[in-house]
Amino acid sequence: MKRSIFFAFILFSFFSLQTTFAQFSRPISLGAGAGGTMVWADLGNTDTRFAGYLEAEGLITPFISVGVKGEKGMLSAYGWNSDFENSYLALHANAKVRLGQFLSLPENYSYYTLGAGTFSKILANIYVGAGVGALKNNINHRIDPTYQGSIESAGGEISDDLNGYQLAIPLHIGLDIPIGRTLYGPRWAININYQQSLLPKDNVDGVINSKMDQYSYLSLGVKLALFNRN
Repeated sequence: MKRSIFFAFILFSFFSLQTTFAQFSRPISLGAGAGGTMVWADLGNTDTRFAGYLEAEGLITPFISVGVKGEKGMLSAYGWNSDFENSYLALHANAKVRLGQFLSLPENYSYYTLGAGTFSKILANIYVGAGVGALKNNINHRIDPTYQGSIESAGGEISDDLNGYQLAIPLHIGLDIPIGRTLYGPRWAININYQQSLLPKDNVDGVINSKMDQYSYLSLGVKLALFNRN
């Protein structure tokens, strides 16, 4: 009996998923953009620097996606007669949930995307997300001997690993602004994203103590939906 219920559930889930995918024909999108970074590390005066990104996303439902994102940019800060620059490279996987997943929208996504107003579509595409990945350091720093002594006396250290990898945990909040109106959803979108990346290894600046480093990244980009169905 339990086995029959299990197989019935599997079949129901399969056909529900097929119905969901039948309602939109562009489950994969590519994106690119750029923006400013700010780092929150051991040197207290952060600079605003530049970073670019490329990403690919796949839709599970019209409002839930999984994807991968690559970043290349610069982080820097100064203070206590010391400074650092980190020409970093990051790659991470993420998942995002959009507000439309929880709104009372028509079951048929094609009817929704044709009939919804601009404000409604923007509201439905506000999202939050989280991910996990790696950040590759390329650190160049100048540490004042007095500051180094205070770090070491407090139990910290000046790292010798200036080009290694560390765990990165990005948190996202943002929105996609759809462009165009077709039966199967917009082909383009403008993306505005704020990302806060946590770095548990505490080595974005080459100074390691009890404070976890992190950086923020505000970006503007464009997305192109692929595999249009005719």
